Amino acid sequence: MPDAYRRRLPADVLAMITGAAGSVLRGSGREAAVLVLFSGPESAPPDGGVPDDADLLVTVRASTLRHHAGQAAFPGGASDPDDEGPVGTALREAREETGIDVSRLRPLVTMERTFIAPSRFHVVPVLAYSPDPGPVAVVNEAETAIVARVPVRAFINPANRLMVYRGDLGRRWAGPAFLLNEMLVWGFTGQVICAMLDVAGWAQPWDTTDVRELDAAMALVGEQGGPDR
Repeated sequence: MPDAYRRRLPADVLAMITGAAGSVLRGSGREAAVLVLFSGPESAPPDGGVPDDADLLVTVRASTLRHHAGQAAFPGGASDPDDEGPVGTALREAREETGIDVSRLRPLVTMERTFIAPSRFHVVPVLAYSPDPGPVAVVNEAETAIVARVPVRAFINPANRLMVYRGDLGRRWAGPAFLLNEMLVWGFTGQVICAMLDVAGWAQPWDTTDVRELDAAMALVGEQGGPDR
């Protein structure tokens, strides 16, 4: 694992990044995995912070999909019998969705297995790194609307952070979100990114009292203009 990231992962993150010891809610469901891919230089800045050109691979699902339509997500999906565990699933799905050359990627660890109630999937995030993942793009427009390598600093920027809740659930169920130019990252994906920023020590103070209903927050996507930062 590159020093730029290793030095920002405290010991307590080990409890989160073990696939074998992950707790799972009871109930039936399919197995799935997603790829959490960081890209950027292997050398760390002198202050041990985030390299300026570090980025995170994120997609936006097609609006016609049955589950999580139009939602920002990590590349990933349901496990196939021929997959070699969660890592195999995450890499296969990432290749199918973004066209990425998986031979350029270094899988690092699997994070805690989590049950996603709306889709009834048990999802394992697979953390990976690449100094240069090569080109990525939408492969199948029926499944994916956007593929983007988003600067990590865009997620760190306090101006891009807010809390979001679904109108049918109410404010008490608000969770962390990131308002970017092309997408609103919320839900499971937003929670994973928020947790990684916290445990890596990259998070900056932000206004957790800025709470928006989901549809109202989605309406703000694209209003900033210019590149995400």
